[in-house]
Amino acid sequence: MTSNNSLTPSYFQFTVFADYGPLRYLFFSLSLLIYMTIISANLVIVLSVCLENPLHQPMYIFICSLCLNSLYGSTGFFPRFLMDLLSDTHFISRLFCFIQMYVINTYVGHEVTLLTVMAYDRFVAICQPLHYHSKMTFRTVLLLLILAVLYTVCGLCYFFYLAINLPLCGNKLYKIICTNWSVFQLSCEDTSVINIMGQFVVVEAILIPMSFVLYTYLRILHVCRKSSSEFRGKTCLPHIVIFGNYCISVFCEILLSLYKVDEVNPSVVIALSLEFLIIPPIINPLVYGLNLPQIRAVMIGFLRTSKSHMVQFSVFGEFRFDILSLQYSLYY
Repeated sequence: MTSNNSLTPSYFQFTVFADYGPLRYLFFSLSLLIYMTIISANLVIVLSVCLENPLHQPMYIFICSLCLNSLYGSTGFFPRFLMDLLSDTHFISRLFCFIQMYVINTYVGHEVTLLTVMAYDRFVAICQPLHYHSKMTFRTVLLLLILAVLYTVCGLCYFFYLAINLPLCGNKLYKIICTNWSVFQLSCEDTSVINIMGQFVVVEAILIPMSFVLYTYLRILHVCRKSSSEFRGKTCLPHIVIFGNYCISVFCEILLSLYKVDEVNPSVVIALSLEFLIIPPIINPLVYGLNLPQIRAVMIGFLRTSKSHMVQFSVFGEFRFDILSLQYSLYY
């Protein structure tokens, strides 16, 4: 009888990547530019919230957590993806495959739970304004963030345990990243029960937060209906746009996993795999950074301060250069 270890490959191969020839350098440059943009935009929001005392409020703390999660998910994807774009072979060790799988799955789960917590924060602030400061204390904010993390981790632990101990009869992944479903499809055993359980857990993990967000925003819109359109847009629109876009992205990825991906056009596989890893980390800082006046004011202040320091440094440098030139001419 063959042991499970002998059936388990020590590495996996991504088979979606094609030989793009010289175009690989163009794709690499564009991907690196996107990665640098994601890092820069999200870091600006994080530093703005951390360094400015007026932004030490629940809403901004949740926005900061959302941007940190974007940095976390992007770091779990882009470095490996950039390597694959330049490489002729696309192999990944079993250990790093499961690390990437864990990072990306927890990133997806944390994004949904954080957006749900943010919806609750807006619900209390708008529908129960007199009780906001008594309900949204620092302790409550910390507890909500911990629950948002644990909700995802606890829901995924069992499936990671199954994936790690599952005997596999192949090592080819028709993906650009490691995912639970792609690994389960390589199993030597029947995984239909696991797949049904996994789909149920994923749908539940999205439907429950989505139902809660819809309920809270229906209540918020009911209150905002009596207010100005400007107040309504500033209060609800950013969160609805981000949450709606993210849910659509995740549902597309789930639908893709329900079909035999080797029968799907590779361009579709790549596009759907990239969408939820690229669009939300870019949209989050843009929507919150440009739409919320408090964060926008801090960002403008940073830019003015940086420009002022650059001007002072330039003037000081020219003044120092003039003195050195004068000393040089007097000496000679």
